[in-house]
Amino acid sequence: MIKTILFDVDGVLLNGQSFTIELEREYGISYDMTQPFFKGPFRDSTVGLRDMKEVLEPYLKEWKWPHGTDDFLEYWFTKEHSIDQSLINYIQRLRAAGTKCYLATNQERYRTTYIMERMGFADMFDGIFVSNDLGVKKPDVAFFEKAHQQIPGVAKEEILFWDDLAENVAAAEAYGIQAELYTNFDDFTKKMELYV
Repeated sequence: MIKTILFDVDGVLLNGQSFTIELEREYGISYDMTQPFFKGPFRDSTVGLRDMKEVLEPYLKEWKWPHGTDDFLEYWFTKEHSIDQSLINYIQRLRAAGTKCYLATNQERYRTTYIMERMGFADMFDGIFVSNDLGVKKPDVAFFEKAHQQIPGVAKEEILFWDDLAENVAAAEAYGIQAELYTNFDDFTKKMELYV
């Protein structure tokens, strides 16, 4: 029996487009320009090794971003504030029925705070397992091991994980928890009939 469900954030609970599309359209800062940051220092910030604001600042100057660092983060986070309300409503029904529901996500600390506070996920979930705190990212199997250690009294086989990336699903299964690939809400509800 499933007692606990873990949900990825981007591509599952949030279903909007990447902010980089609007960033290029509105400010002329292209995807190719931002990739050295997102494939470099940003990755360190998602496992707690570096502060994103500090590593982002020199890139903003290079991109000729006309505002401050905090303004950039606000722009980014609000552009990707696109919550799947149908999924959230379903999750609240699961919680009301006694199933614990957690976030399981790769994030740095500023966006984590935005997700929990400004999106209201702190009230919608029983907790969060985030790479910035765990010091390891999905698809590393250690992410799931460390998350499981923080769920007392629940066996691996009593946990279900949802993610939109196949490699993350495979890592969860390699650790020994049940996992499903998220594609859309209708598919999710059909698959959930097997578990609840």
